[in-house]
Amino acid sequence: MEKSFSSKIGVLLAAAGSAVGLGSIWKFPYVVGENGGGAFIILYIVCSLVFGLPLVMNEFLIGKLSGKSAYGAYRSLSGTSRWLWLSWTNLLCVLAIMSFYFVVTGWCLYYMVEAMSNTFAGMDAKALTAHFDTFEGHAFQMIMYAIIAIVLTASVLWFDVNKGIERLSKILMPLLFLILIFMAVHMVFIDGGTTGLKYLFEPDFSKITSKAIMQAMGLSFFTLSVGVGALITYGGYMPKDQNVTSTSVQMIVLVLIVSLLAGMIVFPAVFAYGFSPAEGPELTFVTLPAVFQHMFSPAITCTIFFALMSVAAITSTISMMEVMVAFTCEAASDSKWPLNRHQSVVVVSVILILVNVLCVLSMTGHVNWLNVMGQNLFDSANTFVNNILMPVGALGGALFTGWFVPKARYQGSRVGSFLYLVVLRWLVPIAIVIIFLDSVNII
Repeated sequence: MEKSFSSKIGVLLAAAGSAVGLGSIWKFPYVVGENGGGAFIILYIVCSLVFGLPLVMNEFLIGKLSGKSAYGAYRSLSGTSRWLWLSWTNLLCVLAIMSFYFVVTGWCLYYMVEAMSNTFAGMDAKALTAHFDTFEGHAFQMIMYAIIAIVLTASVLWFDVNKGIERLSKILMPLLFLILIFMAVHMVFIDGGTTGLKYLFEPDFSKITSKAIMQAMGLSFFTLSVGVGALITYGGYMPKDQNVTSTSVQMIVLVLIVSLLAGMIVFPAVFAYGFSPAEGPELTFVTLPAVFQHMFSPAITCTIFFALMSVAAITSTISMMEVMVAFTCEAASDSKWPLNRHQSVVVVSVILILVNVLCVLSMTGHVNWLNVMGQNLFDSANTFVNNILMPVGALGGALFTGWFVPKARYQGSRVGSFLYLVVLRWLVPIAIVIIFLDSVNII
């Protein structure tokens, strides 16, 4: 099977799809809302360029120079198996993310179906909260929609890289941008929408706190999909003549544009109808459907919005599940039981169905023995990923390139000297350690 992208635009759109997911469209607006708007966005952009860009470039470079996924890349470039622990960290991180990400993707698919049926007609925020709570307590429905999301993702990965991931990325990413632009323009022109734009783009630097700075750095890592091995895997599929620097910059620009468009959808609507921009995670599934009920053709508007959420979620699940599929293929090739791509997709799909079933049962209280430190599996996996696994994966990748990979490996690369000598040795590791210490309340 073909194991490379056939075009440079295919790499860019697939990588952008990996990063542009629920982080940009679901998490970004409510984190901005919790941290005061415009000034936080400036922080987020600065962190994405200063800290995120070197990490994106580094992960692409690791994959491109090795031509492998995270499992083979670290061993190939270091010439030793001592760095395999980092690839296993990436795998564990992706597995932990997928244990709850498919559940949330299922929520998006469910809400799209409900919106198409005009179920939310006449519901206020209180009724929508009750509706979401009822759905969240219904284990069978959540499992069913999570499995649908897994099957949809697996059906793309069943094909080789350019016929599956690349071909669909060329369809879904333009579709995603068209829906975003349509929704943003629609929201900007509603009565009172300019107040939301002012909140979004007019900085109030009195809102900047040490917490906001930490959250901006953490959000930039999350939305750029660093530290999970996805960009290493896609780097391994890059055409040999593709420039890592320009691809990385273009990807980050696309992610920033999507995040800002998401903000332009959310905040004009929220301010126009008197809701709080700091609603938190409920902003998407409670506040916005309530807002849409006040607008022209609420069923159509709500359906389009949750179609947008579903497309964004699927573009990310494809990249993260591909990390597991590529890892399984490469790891199995070193064993007595090699697996081809189709077999790996089946094995990974079964594993993901099992962990998502356990996640849902933990959420609904059916298996309390899965709770970790007072949190159900959904919340504990989310906490573990954000506070431990992603920082460790990103830090390990930076230290790997900056200190342990022979410099000769990067000769001829336009970004090699810059990455090797300055940023990955000092700046990025220090930033990641600070984020980690903040996340565990040490500082």
